[in-house]
Amino acid sequence: MAFENMVAGAICGFAKLLTGVRAIWRGSQPEGRQRVYFANHRSHGDFVLIWASLPPSLRRITRPVAGADYWLATPLSRYIGVSVFRSVLIDRSAKASKEVSPIAQMSGALSQGDSLIIFPEGTRNLEDGLLPFKSGIYHLACANPEVEFIPVWIENVGRVMPKGAVIPVPLLCTLTFGSPMRIAAGEDKQAFLNRAREALSALSPAEE
Repeated sequence: MAFENMVAGAICGFAKLLTGVRAIWRGSQPEGRQRVYFANHRSHGDFVLIWASLPPSLRRITRPVAGADYWLATPLSRYIGVSVFRSVLIDRSAKASKEVSPIAQMSGALSQGDSLIIFPEGTRNLEDGLLPFKSGIYHLACANPEVEFIPVWIENVGRVMPKGAVIPVPLLCTLTFGSPMRIAAGEDKQAFLNRAREALSALSPAEE
């Protein structure tokens, strides 16, 4: 585990050096509370920047949720995804989702006291704005009503590592952490999805 911590520290250091990432906490603070951080999704490096922006004490209890097909593709990515970041890996095939519920996987991590990083758009968005949110964030909130959900807007990372790029382009990135939210009693799916999406969109510089 000590070696994995060293590797994680090196990855975080490289990410910070490359992007000059700075975190702005608006309406919340980096506290030792169990949380689900939900963010816009522009590149495979998104969760690394969120993870790197957290204090070391919070990194140790925060796990990204990611696609198993990507992180299990090679021995190196498997090692980084599983051993270094302790990712909650979701098999996104239709057959697997019927056999193992992604919500149960994420709730299992929360039941162990961990926090999560999720991307409710479900896929990388190469356009401005946000795609409609998938329903998973709603079902996760329903299953874990006591957990805080924190919106995180990631600015510029899509330009640092655009889709298909091999060599990252150095560019300043900003992460804005918003106010915590929880599902309200009796709140229906569409109302919660709209509220969560609006909370995230409000952190975008284009909305300010």
